[in-house]
Amino acid sequence: MLPLPSAPECASDEGTWCGQVYRLTGNEWLAASAHWLVAKPLKILLILVIAFLVRYLIRKLIDKLTKAPGDGKLPPLLRPLRNRANNKLNNDVIERNRQRAETIGSVLKSVTTFLVLGIAVIEILAEVGINVGPLLASAGIVGVALGFGAQNLVRDFLSGIFMMLEDQYGVGDFIDVGEAIGEVEAVGLRITTLRALDGTVWYVRNGEILRVGNSSQDHSVAVVDIPLAHGTDIEHATRLIAQVATEVASEPPVSEDTLERPEVLGVDNVTVQAIYLRLILKVRPGKQWMVQRLLRAKILAALSDAGFENPLPLLLGGGDTRK
Repeated sequence: MLPLPSAPECASDEGTWCGQVYRLTGNEWLAASAHWLVAKPLKILLILVIAFLVRYLIRKLIDKLTKAPGDGKLPPLLRPLRNRANNKLNNDVIERNRQRAETIGSVLKSVTTFLVLGIAVIEILAEVGINVGPLLASAGIVGVALGFGAQNLVRDFLSGIFMMLEDQYGVGDFIDVGEAIGEVEAVGLRITTLRALDGTVWYVRNGEILRVGNSSQDHSVAVVDIPLAHGTDIEHATRLIAQVATEVASEPPVSEDTLERPEVLGVDNVTVQAIYLRLILKVRPGKQWMVQRLLRAKILAALSDAGFENPLPLLLGGGDTRK
């Protein structure tokens, strides 16, 4: 005759999983193991559900903060941060702000995923009875080892993050980073892509950038050096150059990019071949090269029409009559 099953001690406790499982199944082993078979899996499932829900909500909030309103305004995430972009709205500025917001948003999403899921894993390990202290210590040691082994990669990412936060440069800016000079086509956390004037595409690691010369922030200065022959009436030439520069700056297309009146600084350099007068004009970012070409062409033509001697043929060897 088989012995009658005996109820486990925990079955007498009201409101416990043990008692409920025993009443449903009448199995002593299932009732005694109910805490591991039912309670803990449900707690683990609840932890995972809460973690993924929190992660989803935070990522949706980040997407909302990084999405531009569509009317050319900055995304909400960028408004509290420094913004050095050209105030004149164009496609480059819009693309610059979009890439900057998306990159910062991707960093925030990665940090959110790491923190939320990391906390969830620690809670799950603690729930199953594993001591997480030694695991955290081991993870710290492994993290330090990986940091030393991949320090160049870490440096690239950290440099990219600070560059994004400080808005040192962006899409459409013309920058000088040492070996590479060109227009910024893309900005990432690890790599910045430049296109040089000859069409060469440079991929520059952010961690290798020690200095940045940005020609496209706030304003630019068009600098034009006008060569004059020795013996030229400097005062007359200065008045003519100032008059022509003022006319050019007040007419399209230069007038659209001019921020201040042109200024003739005077004699900037004297060489064996010529005397150089320097003219400067403050213009919108990135427009200095176009303005310089127009000013130089107009001023040289006006000087030639006024009868000023051009020293350039001598500089180019055109004055050699022995041939």
